[in-house]
Amino acid sequence: MGVDLTGSRWDLYRALSEPVRLRLLALGAEEELSIGELAELTGESQPNVSRHVAALKQAGLLSLRKEGTRSFIRLMNGVSEDAVVADAIKSGHGLCEKDGSLKRLGDILEVRDRVARDYFADAGKKNSSAKGAPSEYRAYLSLVASLLPRRALAVDIGTGDGSLLDIVAPMFDHVIAVDRSEAQLAFAKERVRSRGYKNVELVCSELRGEKLRSKVGQGADVVFAVRVLHHAPSPQAVLNELAALVRPGGSVLVLDYAPHEDEAMREAADLWLGFEPGLLKKFTKAAGFESCDVTPIPSTFRGEGPDAHLPWQALIARKASSKNSK
Repeated sequence: MGVDLTGSRWDLYRALSEPVRLRLLALGAEEELSIGELAELTGESQPNVSRHVAALKQAGLLSLRKEGTRSFIRLMNGVSEDAVVADAIKSGHGLCEKDGSLKRLGDILEVRDRVARDYFADAGKKNSSAKGAPSEYRAYLSLVASLLPRRALAVDIGTGDGSLLDIVAPMFDHVIAVDRSEAQLAFAKERVRSRGYKNVELVCSELRGEKLRSKVGQGADVVFAVRVLHHAPSPQAVLNELAALVRPGGSVLVLDYAPHEDEAMREAADLWLGFEPGLLKKFTKAAGFESCDVTPIPSTFRGEGPDAHLPWQALIARKASSKNSK
C-alpha cells in the first residue's frame, strides 16, 4: 500500500509548486542525503533547503532522520505510486539532469567514501599488534555461534589487520580476507604469517571488484562484515554486494554499531552514527535476504578499543536456498 495522500490535493499541489522542491524530491528518491549535502547539490542555502524539506515532510512526501547533529532525508516509501507525485519526481529528475546536480550526486558519495579511504590508507593511524588474541574476540564469537553447518568458504570483508581471522581461520576450509587498503593488508599478512594460517588468502580489492567475485565463485557459506557498514557511503549498496557474494542458503554476518551520539567517531572516518535495527532489516530485505535477525552485543564483549563504549549489534541475514527461491 502507498502513503495516503488523498487528504487535501490542494495542499499536495501547493507543496509541489516550487522547482526547488521538485529537485529535492528527485534527489531524495535517488539516495538518503543530509541537508548539507542537498544544499551543496542544489546551490541553495541550508536554511532554504530546510524550509523546503519541512514543507515536503509535512505533505508526507519526505521522511527526515536525525543522526547526531545532522538530518537526512529520503523519499517516503510508497509516495511514488501517486500519479501526481510520480510526475513531480520525473520533472524534478529532469531539472536535476539539466542543472547537473544528479551527476554531482556521485561526487557526494565519492566524498563520503574518500573520508574512510584516506583514513585507512594511513597505516600509522591503525597499527594493531598481530600478537595475541584480539581483546574483542567474544563479540566475534557471538557471530561464529550463528554459523551454518557448511564451512567450505568464508569471506572476511574489510579484514583490516586480520583480527577476525583468529576466529574464522580455524573453522573454515578456506578463508578469503579482503581489504582495499594495501597498508591494512600488510598487517593482516603478518598475522597470517605469525599464526601459520595456510588456508587464508589475502585479496586487495573493492567490494564490487571482479577480482573478488571470481575468487568467490559460486558463493561463500558465510560472509563477514565487521565494523564496515558505518564507513560505507551507501550502506544499502554494501548489503547488496554482500548478498552477491553468498551462495544460496548461505549467510551474511554483520557486526556494527547501534545508534549513538558520539560525534567524535567521525574523526575515525565513521560516516554513520550507528543503525536502527529496523533500518538494517530494511536494507537486508531490499538486498534479497530471506530472513534477518539483529541482536545487541553485551558491553563486556566489546573489548578495550576506542569504540568499546559504543553500542554494538550483530546482524545475521540468510539467503534463500535454491529450491526455496524457485
